[in-house]
Amino acid sequence: MATLSVKPGQRFTVPDWHTNSHLISADAERQRSASHLVRQEARALRNETNNQAKWDEHDNQTRLTERISSVNRWKETLDKCLADIDAEIDALAKVKEAAECALQAKNLPLDVSIECLTLRESRRAIDLVRDPVGEELRKEVKVIDKAKRELQQRVREAFEQLCLLQEARQQLSCDHRCKMEALEIDRMCLSLSVNSPNISFKVNPTRVPDGSTAPDEWERNSQCNKEHAEAEMKASTELREAALLTIAQTNNELEAQRVATEFALRKRIRDLDRAYDELKWQEQNTLEEITEMEEDIRRLEEDLRRKMQDLKVAHTRLETRTYRPNVELCRDQVQYGLTDEVHQLEGTIRALKQKLAESQDALDALYRQLYCVQTDIGYKANSLLLDNKCLDSRRRLVVPAEKFVPELDTFNRTTNRALSPPKSGQLELA
Repeated sequence: MATLSVKPGQRFTVPDWHTNSHLISADAERQRSASHLVRQEARALRNETNNQAKWDEHDNQTRLTERISSVNRWKETLDKCLADIDAEIDALAKVKEAAECALQAKNLPLDVSIECLTLRESRRAIDLVRDPVGEELRKEVKVIDKAKRELQQRVREAFEQLCLLQEARQQLSCDHRCKMEALEIDRMCLSLSVNSPNISFKVNPTRVPDGSTAPDEWERNSQCNKEHAEAEMKASTELREAALLTIAQTNNELEAQRVATEFALRKRIRDLDRAYDELKWQEQNTLEEITEMEEDIRRLEEDLRRKMQDLKVAHTRLETRTYRPNVELCRDQVQYGLTDEVHQLEGTIRALKQKLAESQDALDALYRQLYCVQTDIGYKANSLLLDNKCLDSRRRLVVPAEKFVPELDTFNRTTNRALSPPKSGQLELA
């Protein structure tokens, strides 16, 4: 007889079957309707966001183009302003150089006038008269002094104006460089697209960077730089005209410079020689003392190292004797002796360290003093060099410039007084 292999499952009625089919169909209809609505909304959102993105990109492309054009206009303005200020700096530098040459050209006439006055003082008896020649020579000296003061004033004004022009040019150049960098950055931004290889997400790209400026402030900064440069160029032009007028006026006058007395110069050189020799003697003695002090410090350090080793031995003996067994651990004379030795060594080490510190301080003070002495030697050597050069240059009063040959090499006048080279570590200690 045939039987079922498994127990029959639950049986549904036909109405249940129809109800289930209707439910499935209704759910499918509802899901398709919801899906259709989502699809329509997604398409509308895509269209809207695509249009918005394209218009935003177009607007920003336009803004970038306009910004590039604005920055480029200012760059061209700054280019022209930089060219103008460079030309003005060059022109003012030439006028300043001409004023310096005119000032220097006054030296020889003044020397000749003073020499003539000095020679005329040697006249004797009735010939020592206040004649028109003497009056004209004195008047010539006064005119030359006045011309030199005026030319010196023009040179100083030209130098100060050159500094102001350089400062204005630096501001323009800095502004120009910043605009060049901004142009390069904006042009690179303008060339970016979705296909560019170097685009990526950034951290907080919408932040406002520190130091950001407003457009009117940006415009005002460049305008101020331009106006400042133009004002300085205008002042420089007026100064050039005044300097050229002064040069033209002083070129019609006699030019020269007062002569320093040879006696005073030679006396100064003798004083410098004595001071130089004294300082060299001090330097030599200080170097010897430094050598001895360094040797004593080395010996102190050696003694200190030996005492430290002795202290280690005493400590080791005391510590080792603590391991004696039972009644053998007695405080015998050895124990007292080692303890006294430790205390004595510790006191000795403290004294040696204190003396080593004092010696090092004294060595540092010696190095500082040596630095001061050698610095003063350098000053004296430089003064000797300058004074000897001045003394030798006085020969040009009687020797024509084209035939003038120095009697000695002023740079080798003190070659037998060579400075001692500083020792290692000297500058650091000073």
